Amino acid sequence: MEIIHKIGRRKTAVARVYLSEGTGNITINSRDLKEYFPTATLQYKIKQAFALTDTVDSYDVKANVYGGGNTGQAEAIRLALSRAMCEVDAENRLSLKPEGLLTRDPRMVERKKFGQKKARKKFQFSKR
Repeated sequence: MEIIHKIGRRKTAVARVYLSEGTGNITINSRDLKEYFPTATLQYKIKQAFALTDTVDSYDVKANVYGGGNTGQAEAIRLALSRAMCEVDAENRLSLKPEGLLTRDPRMVERKKFGQKKARKKFQFSKR
């Protein structure tokens, strides 16, 4: 199997994932998964695609991710891994699609408007 390259995005985070056969090593920005994402929930999000397709510890992952925050980066990696798992085997799509792992989340931060304090919040109004 050759190396599979896929891209995932979430908010302003962009993740490039390189998937190859191996023993389950996950490296993000040249750091170990547990070092880069210390919380268990973010580690679970990244490994979710492997858990649903019953391929835990059978692929090595190298990911480059930039932009956004912790959660956005983890979900960007999850989307890229899900896309890569579909390319490995088309049958994986049947287990990943119902869980919503193949859908690009379109929600972005709403822009700030001029004459307002934030996107929706207004400056204090004084009647008199």
